[in-house]
Amino acid sequence: MTVAKGPSATCQDGPKGPLADLRVIEMGSLIAGPFCGQMLGDFGAEVIKLEDPGKGDPMRQWGRSQPQGHSPWWPVIGRNKHSVTLDLRSKEGQAIARKLIVSADIVVENFRPGTLEKWGLSYESLAAENPRLIMARVSGFGQTGPYAPRAGYALVGEAMGGLRYITGEPDRAPSRAGISIGDSLAAIHATLGVLMALHARERSGRGQVVDAAIYESVLTVMENMITEYALTGYERERTGSVLPGIAPSNAYPTKGGELVVIGANNDNLFGRLTKTMGRPELADDPRFNGHAARGVNQTELDGLIADWTSTLTAEEVLALMQTAEVAAGRVYRTRDMFEDPQFKARDAIVEVPHPVFGSVKMQNAFPKLSANPGSIRWPGPALGEHTQDVLTRVVGLSAKDVADLKARGLI
Repeated sequence: MTVAKGPSATCQDGPKGPLADLRVIEMGSLIAGPFCGQMLGDFGAEVIKLEDPGKGDPMRQWGRSQPQGHSPWWPVIGRNKHSVTLDLRSKEGQAIARKLIVSADIVVENFRPGTLEKWGLSYESLAAENPRLIMARVSGFGQTGPYAPRAGYALVGEAMGGLRYITGEPDRAPSRAGISIGDSLAAIHATLGVLMALHARERSGRGQVVDAAIYESVLTVMENMITEYALTGYERERTGSVLPGIAPSNAYPTKGGELVVIGANNDNLFGRLTKTMGRPELADDPRFNGHAARGVNQTELDGLIADWTSTLTAEEVLALMQTAEVAAGRVYRTRDMFEDPQFKARDAIVEVPHPVFGSVKMQNAFPKLSANPGSIRWPGPALGEHTQDVLTRVVGLSAKDVADLKARGLI
């Protein structure tokens, strides 16, 4: 397991990521904006996070358990960032924020639309001082339209984008994905938009606004749902662990109680699966001969496969599937990831030195780049840990100025 550099590291230390020449100002809180900042920081950008001087980002308190009073979530979403406390509701705080932003390449925010304008930090006024500035704006409904002023959390975006309705078992109310997937999808789209805007800036010399809405980010991954309904009137419903008409592709029980997933939903794969099951005749059975027939008789086919897998342990099923070259795998819980040889071989989980916990384990930076890989240089910093350094180094304040701001509660 890879050990990353310690919390004393700076953006200039360690491997140089592909974004190492960029400065990012992160404003906002929770997931939708800060996950974008996390990804940019993972690949080398200098990310300066502005936080309220009181409690900072609520992510510092989030998480099911809080070992020694510290959130287990903050070391991940706060990693590779500089924490600067600043009262953005004060005129002085807004003036300092402006200086930081106009010194940067990118600003990421996920306030309710109109908040930055209220603070005198509209994109137009900032771009007048720094025409190359790129502003990533993440919100529930986007910056325009009748819903733009509304509060928009992930659950609303997931519901409006169509994901909630089709998630879960058909005999009960819709389920959630288990994570705030809407926020994460919006952050990924914001990051993608930032990289597009950086490429466009190379030609035009000018930045632009990246407007990432949570509901649209969910809608983007909804496959052919819109087109299917427009052409045929068919609306997808909740179908539990299967995709209707795609068979076999499901989770199946094993002798030891574990679940394994098996995907053999084309003719060649299905033929190899049936031979492995000792039931080669199923490949020629009219009920299962061809993609459409297997889809129609999906429930019956899944029952036959489950009857077979139930006589074997998970290890036995997976070994047989590997020999037959049929896609299969365990349904992992978190604990399974720590011992898996694939995770270990690719350093999918890394151990990062931490000033309180000693070290913390977390997912690595993805995707992997061959020449300029991402890295975790330090975990989420203490609140305001870098305030003096950033305000003196970037804004040009004196130590006396910083001390005065602190005394007045502005940082």
